[in-house]
Amino acid sequence: MRTHVVDHPLVAHKLTVLRDENTDSPTFRALADELVTLLAYEATRDVRVESYDIVTPVAPTTGVALARPRPLVVPILRAGLGMLDGMMRLLPTAEVGFLGMIRNEETLKASTYAERLPEDLSGRQCYVLDPMLATGGTLAAAIKFLTDRGADHITAICLLAAPEGCARLEKDLEGLDVPVTVVTAAMDERLNEKGYIVPGLGDAGDRLYGVVG
Repeated sequence: MRTHVVDHPLVAHKLTVLRDENTDSPTFRALADELVTLLAYEATRDVRVESYDIVTPVAPTTGVALARPRPLVVPILRAGLGMLDGMMRLLPTAEVGFLGMIRNEETLKASTYAERLPEDLSGRQCYVLDPMLATGGTLAAAIKFLTDRGADHITAICLLAAPEGCARLEKDLEGLDVPVTVVTAAMDERLNEKGYIVPGLGDAGDRLYGVVG
């Protein structure tokens, strides 16, 4: 597994405002959207392309187009939905699937409660959107779900990551014969006793959409 922490002043600036507890939900959503687009630029460096012949106003030339099958973007519900628009702005011809996973707050284990994905993902590059790589259980379960269906290249885009989550991901995916990359805006200090990233930015889903009573 490869972990790439994006070192860019605009990424750091937007992340700082996201962390601020005084940032309201509309501003948080807008900034998360912008930050994801910046992260997606780095995350798609290995997107598969094929040669494509065109004619410019001056002369014929050869460029590239996204290879088929198209990349598949998979937001993990619900917080991953807040990252989808930013990703699709950069990769508008990608296809989108959805994966609903929930973490048990006592056991910290993830389970799948909904999915809208092709049964056969053979030969597909998948971009998984999950704001917080905290304990790593949810993301590991999502990656296994996709690779079990045949996905052969996984890139996870996370706003924040914790060392414990990356270590868990490495352990859970040991022996997986599929390249996995995590692209994140920052590697934070640690997890607290509740499994939240410190200093973090709180619950990404709640800050994107408000607390559902």
